[in-house]
Amino acid sequence: MKGRVIKSTGSWYAVMDHHMHVLECRMKGNIRLKGSRSTNPIAVGDVVEFDIEAGTGQGVISSIEDRKNYIIRKSINLSKKSHVLAANIDHVYVLVTVSNPRTPYGFIDRMLVTAEAYGIPASIIFNKQDAWDEKDKMLALEMMDTYQTAGYETVALSALNESDMNLLREKIKGRVNLLIGHSGTGKSTIINSLNPLLNIKTAPTSLVHMQGKHTTTFAEMHPVTSDTFIIDTPGIREFGLIDMNKYELGHYFPEIRARLNQCRFNNCLHMNEPGCVVKEAVENNEIPYTRFRSYISMIEGETEVDFD
Repeated sequence: MKGRVIKSTGSWYAVMDHHMHVLECRMKGNIRLKGSRSTNPIAVGDVVEFDIEAGTGQGVISSIEDRKNYIIRKSINLSKKSHVLAANIDHVYVLVTVSNPRTPYGFIDRMLVTAEAYGIPASIIFNKQDAWDEKDKMLALEMMDTYQTAGYETVALSALNESDMNLLREKIKGRVNLLIGHSGTGKSTIINSLNPLLNIKTAPTSLVHMQGKHTTTFAEMHPVTSDTFIIDTPGIREFGLIDMNKYELGHYFPEIRARLNQCRFNNCLHMNEPGCVVKEAVENNEIPYTRFRSYISMIEGETEVDFD
């Protein structure tokens, strides 16, 4: 039998078949993907083959189909290992809030770079629009302009506004969508609004540190309709890149990629080289400085992402 993994706890997996029936499964033996250094051999979104175990009614996963793509990050506890957040994704939505909590540019850019690297279309959702004051509104417009200039779709909405949710339902229709962001940005609230039957647990933002409280422990795929799914991920404080060649990194910034063949040197890293059109574009405000600063921090291998 074949199905798609909709939840993984590390040892047990919830697998949905084509009838949308969900079965609890375990992994057979010690399945490992060829050449993988991932801490999780099976991820949410994986299509797997499984058999029903006699006497238990539970499934045993025997194989994993090749992935068309995935979103991966550096493992939090093991620097040489990676963790696959989700696989076989049609679209990534980076969920952003400009305050309470504030999402830093660096986090957004690392997510977009990873999506670019694996060929996954990405958009940015600015949530909690209903709570913006004038300062928030100005920052949101500035950030939206930054990413629209780079070629990304941006959407400003409130998870509490039904017309906003109807618009989002149309955008995600017929796809497997990954929703990712810091804790407190409203992922669970948005998913509950898209499908009220899910009733996912939510928690208020901590007033002490202005950070969200983690309410999602494991990545999980939720049905919105029979052909539309949204993957909820644990709130992520930091997103570490993995397997990124510094000479290829510029290809994952659309505004840098458009200028790659114009620099004096073919292997230009856009740092200290003369005749660099990318640096010139930054100086002329054609490339936002925040995006260029993210690029430099990735080139230099920095893990700190919390800058304005």
